[in-house]
Amino acid sequence: MARTAVLFTGQGAQSVGMGKDIAQRSGPAAEIFERAARIVGYDLRALCFEGPADRLEQTDIQQPAIFTTSVAIWQAMTNNRQWAAPPVAMAGLSLGEYTALYAAGAVSFDDALRLVQRRGELMQAAAVATPSGMVSALGLDLTQVETVCRSAAAAGLLVPANFNCPGQIVLSGTRAACEAAVPLIEQAGGRAIPLKVAGAFHSPIMQSAADGLAEVLARTPLQTPAFPVVANVNCENHRDAVTIRQWLADQLTHPVRWQASIERLLNEGVERFIEVGPGRVLAGLLKKIARRTPVVNVSTVEGLEEFYAS
Repeated sequence: MARTAVLFTGQGAQSVGMGKDIAQRSGPAAEIFERAARIVGYDLRALCFEGPADRLEQTDIQQPAIFTTSVAIWQAMTNNRQWAAPPVAMAGLSLGEYTALYAAGAVSFDDALRLVQRRGELMQAAAVATPSGMVSALGLDLTQVETVCRSAAAAGLLVPANFNCPGQIVLSGTRAACEAAVPLIEQAGGRAIPLKVAGAFHSPIMQSAADGLAEVLARTPLQTPAFPVVANVNCENHRDAVTIRQWLADQLTHPVRWQASIERLLNEGVERFIEVGPGRVLAGLLKKIARRTPVVNVSTVEGLEEFYAS
């Protein structure tokens, strides 16, 4: 059997209706949505299935919604089913790292959802405190991106925040710096796409959120993952509760090294990937990192059937 790694979706993959067909098909998936509503204190199921979209896009709602949907899909995939060969590793893009740690047995669903809910609230508050944002730079390399950041420094802080795949680096900083970066990216021969996010995630602007999250992590029961889980901040495997607490807090103020994480898994012999969660963002990034590597996307019942057949 092919050596398989499981990847979990991050923030920004949400869409109204996500998880609905999975919950209608799978009792364990439906129970996850019901359980999540009791934990967060509002009807998360209705927001995922019915919207409205503008509320689902809010950082403090979006994060628990994507996490819950991803876990529901995972439950539908794994309930009363044996893997032909267990996954050799797991990883998640930003928010998805929490789902990976849950799936690897490092944290309970209830505790992980409370963490994610608080993470979203803290990040939203940090974004409100400092008007900021993110802009994707397409078609530029790291040297060119660093030049853009230095050139935009007069307008405010701007740093690389997401190394997603070849030719796609997301910058994060003050609102003025992000606005200044757009023509600089285009002058360098790239394409600039301002992102619809609340603030400058994965940058020093999120320090207050990181501090608050560290306090919550310190109180959260955690244990060594049953599967290797790659950390976003350094591409190393989480080892125990200490690394989980430190690296999840660091993630808010440091760049997400997604491309390097995937390349590490490939170098370690991973031959196939399974993307779990709403949308197809990770499958798209993977095709730009390693075009020939097979990837199964499980975000709908159709994807679930493909997974069962694989």
